[in-house]
Amino acid sequence: MDSLTKLNLDNYKPLRDVVFENLREAILEGQLKPGQRLMEVQLAEQLGVSRTPIREAIRKLELEGLVVMLPRKGAYVANMSLKDIIDVLEIRSSLEGLAAYLAAERIHEEDAKKLQDIAEDFKRSIERKDEIDVLLKKDVEFHECIFNATKNKKLSQIINSLWEQVHRFRATYISDFDTSYNLVEEHERILKAIISGNNEDAKKYAIEHIEKAEQFIIERAMNNKNI
Repeated sequence: MDSLTKLNLDNYKPLRDVVFENLREAILEGQLKPGQRLMEVQLAEQLGVSRTPIREAIRKLELEGLVVMLPRKGAYVANMSLKDIIDVLEIRSSLEGLAAYLAAERIHEEDAKKLQDIAEDFKRSIERKDEIDVLLKKDVEFHECIFNATKNKKLSQIINSLWEQVHRFRATYISDFDTSYNLVEEHERILKAIISGNNEDAKKYAIEHIEKAEQFIIERAMNNKNI
């Protein structure tokens, strides 16, 4: 936890939110590693805050599946197994299929144009061989545009929570050369189906998109590679 630094307490957000977002980012970016114990006193000292917002943040992180509480032992960064990741992806495939289906029915012209622009930006980033962080950001933007087009905030919140649980895996998946180029084609199929209002195809392609990610990690695990 030496990489954590004191927070900017002039932030306009409530302190509990700033602490939560800082710890969540530290977990997602690997600064706080899977299996690492989260000690309130140490975290409070490093971030320059009291233990109360640390405790509140840990509770919220537990609800998101990023932290686990062990009886009489304390809080630890969640260490997802292969089975855990597959379970999350199975849920995601259904929910993202639903999101694409609803988006095809409800998307407005402005959102459709935005989705097209994001897909094109992603394609150019792949061709330029941009850094993984850039590719991840553009991939997230593409999917979030679809979620927003559903006009269903609860659905978006649930899917985004699941995404965060497999953030580290997504970086590995998108960095694979063959995968990155396949993603461009997969995005294009989903995009065309949504814009044309073909909800059944949109749902089918969105589900296939996640199923291919699941197949990737299964094959990678069988080859004894890290995921």
